[in-house]
Amino acid sequence: MGHLSTHVLDTMNGCPAAGMTVTLQRVHGDRAETIKRIVLNADGRNDGGPLLDAAAMATGRYRLLFEVASYFRARGVVLPEPPFIDEVPLDFGIADAAGHYHVPLLVSPWAYSTYRGS
Repeated sequence: MGHLSTHVLDTMNGCPAAGMTVTLQRVHGDRAETIKRIVLNADGRNDGGPLLDAAAMATGRYRLLFEVASYFRARGVVLPEPPFIDEVPLDFGIADAAGHYHVPLLVSPWAYSTYRGS
């Protein structure tokens, strides 16, 4: 049974990115359709479980938009205007709708990294 999940870790403070807003979009050529918008829980994950469950999984192009600058500003971090990293748009593909796709993000106001997790 396939599903899509994410997890965000705040590498500046060494903790999960609780309170960060994340938007999941389905990308169709030049346009993107918002599927859902969530706020990460105390563990840096979605309270509602997978972003896409087995019934909603479909092959195609997707985007996760992580609202990085607003998260760090809410934590009291003073950022320049404009911030070095405002949003992180992470485009990825789902080739196997029955697969497990985990998309973690490690982020600070100055850098980020991601990978296909397990």
